[in-house]
This record gives sequence, C-alpha cells and structure tokens, in this order.
Amino acid sequence: MKRTLITLLLLGASCIAMAGEEISYTVDGTTFKGYIARPSGSGGERGGVLVVHEWWGHDDYVRRRADMLAELGYVALAVDMYGDGKVADHPEDAGKFAGEVRKNMDAGERRFRAAFDLLGSQPDVAADRIGAIGYCFGGGLVLEMARRGIPLAGVASFHGSLGGLSPVKPGAVKGRVLVLNGADDPFIKAEQIAAFKKDMDAAGADYRFINYPGAVHSFTNPDATENGKKFNLPLAYNADVDTKSWNAMKELFDAVLR
Repeated sequence: MKRTLITLLLLGASCIAMAGEEISYTVDGTTFKGYIARPSGSGGERGGVLVVHEWWGHDDYVRRRADMLAELGYVALAVDMYGDGKVADHPEDAGKFAGEVRKNMDAGERRFRAAFDLLGSQPDVAADRIGAIGYCFGGGLVLEMARRGIPLAGVASFHGSLGGLSPVKPGAVKGRVLVLNGADDPFIKAEQIAAFKKDMDAAGADYRFINYPGAVHSFTNPDATENGKKFNLPLAYNADVDTKSWNAMKELFDAVLR
C-alpha cells in the first residue's frame, strides 16, 4: 500500500490527569483534524485506542471520550473521518457526511489506516496493542475496519450501525469485538443483528453482543435526549446503560491492551 503522508500539527492543552493535543494528518490530499489524549507523566509504552465519532462529526463529545480513555491509562486518538474537522448541526448534513464515507469505504479505510498508523507511531504507544471504539456511525465504522482485517486488538461499538457491513472472511478479524446495542433502538433491526452474528460465527471471530433493554439509539451521549426532541428522532441518553457499556469496554481493554 502506498505510504500515507502524515503531517503533524500539535497545539498543546493539559490538565492534571491527562494531556490533550490537536493533531492534523493528510490523506489523499485532504487534511484531517484529530485530537490525541494521553496520561500525564511517563510510564513507557501504553495501549492505544482510536475513537470514531458519531455521524455529527469530530465534536467535543468524541474528544471527551478520548480524555476518559487517557484517564484510564491509554493513549487515545479521536479520529476525524470527514476531513477538516467538519461537524454537522442538522441530521441532513450529518447523514450526507456519513453517507459520503459509506459509499466509498475503500477511501474510508485509507483514512482509518492513516489514523491507526499515526497512533502506532507515537513513542508512548505499543503498536501491537491498539484498539478502537466508535459511536453510532463510528461504531459501524470500527466494526467494518475489524472485518477488513486491520490488526485491532479489541473493538467496541456503542450503538453502532450494523447494516451495509462488508462480508467477513474466516480469520480476518484479528482481535476481540464487543457490540454494545440498545435493545429498543429502532435503527438496528433484528435481521441485521442476526446477519451480523451469522457472519461473525462463520468467520470464527471472537465477539460478544450485549443488548441493553430499554436503551434506544445514542444512549451514551448526554445530548441525545435534547437532539431527539429537537429533530424528532428516537434518540435518548441512558445514564445507567452508559455506565454499564463503558464498564464492559474497560473489561475488554483490560484484557487485550494492558
């Protein structure tokens, strides 16, 4: 594969428990604006985690999740999948941005691999211990990348889309996969869940699927309830399930990234 040109632009900001920096990189002539968070102080090589945003784009929410991962002891890179740090404030724009990635997933893979390589090149990251998490659009994206064979040690999808995933070949999924789904999410159909499990079983993938009763789409995002009312969408925050799903992710990463 042709080497991706990566350009770094670091703008520092720090706090007591972790340090966060904006970081830019270039893929196919487009600049992508990410955010990297790391535990403060030294500690040798650590596990790394890629964090992929919801369909809204690279916003404050995905950066907060990167900060939370840094507080757990990981180096986390909040990825920009749209380019130029684009953020949507209306579902029509969000759907358009996400759709552009989905309709050319080979280009999406190049973007993700650039972020993967960038994180693995950090001096405080163990390149063989990189995982990924994603939310909604990002959840489906990290599942797709795992199915495409990117060597992720662990993947956690939070209320991620399950439709339109590429077929998975036996042995393609390199690490453990965790799917955290709202059982009452109208966007995730029973037939999609069944097809996902059938594919993963046939491929011999190591995965766990958790359905949370009472949870609907975007259950981890505190802004979801307000957005649901504003745009008449079935979105709602669920604090209990947010905590439970985050703890399930921590258990996974304790096993594969430490």
